[in-house]
Amino acid sequence: MTEMEKLRIAIQKSGRLSEKSMELITEAGIKLSNGNRKLIAPSYNFPVELLYLRDDDIPQSVEDGVADIGIVGLNEVEEKNKNVSIMEGLGFSKCRLSLAIPKSTDYQGLEFFNNKIIATSYPVILGRFLKEKNIKAEIHEISGSVEIAPGIGMADAIFDIVSSGSTLISNGLKEVEVVLKSEAVIISKKELSEDKTKILNELLFRFHAVQNAGKNKYILLNAPNDRLDEICGVLPGMKSPTIMSLAEKGWSSVHSVISEDDFWEVIGKLKERGAQGILVIPIEKMIV
Repeated sequence: MTEMEKLRIAIQKSGRLSEKSMELITEAGIKLSNGNRKLIAPSYNFPVELLYLRDDDIPQSVEDGVADIGIVGLNEVEEKNKNVSIMEGLGFSKCRLSLAIPKSTDYQGLEFFNNKIIATSYPVILGRFLKEKNIKAEIHEISGSVEIAPGIGMADAIFDIVSSGSTLISNGLKEVEVVLKSEAVIISKKELSEDKTKILNELLFRFHAVQNAGKNKYILLNAPNDRLDEICGVLPGMKSPTIMSLAEKGWSSVHSVISEDDFWEVIGKLKERGAQGILVIPIEKMIV
């Protein structure tokens, strides 16, 4: 491929989402020739280059073709409402966009927001939601420190990003309606060349291998042969466990893969069925 046939990826230049994006890209084996995070950082071992931007500029840059794809929060994609394709979610930087009101206020349902003033940095998403629910409210657009608006008499409620909810609590607010669940997503411009589509497919293949590895653990254990069927029965694995005879007669070594979500439940069942010497190993990459 020529030098010009590189897939340009726009990512957030700073913040938690940026850190997780860079971690994913690095674990996918992509090495950058510029470690100082200037505007553009080309890779010297894979046909991509990174473009570092503000998160709210990424959807526009992808629509305009300045970048071919972008990694950005779904909340920004929905708010900017640009002509881009959402390829897939990445499972990190999860949060939600929610309506919140003073914690001492009685809340009986969405009708509460009729004729109220709602402060937000996301007027497009909020406006669309209110229209769908036939709620007539005044949207007061502000940037930053949205959560203080009710306390200073600027608004009756807020619509903002919520992660743990601690910021709401510290400002005397309570979350009452979740409007949008967000996470980091890959967006793409509507049309990519054949060469860039091939690069994107290879990139997604690598990302999936990294993500699958993070969701699973490799497990090795010793099992008495007379309980092998029971032990194998609680191991989900990718297809079926690998079983190898041990030097000690009547025992076998069992190898399998366990989902992180099921890990402790499965370990408990294995111990109950006589498994011993259980070893758990992180998986670096997992191709399925």
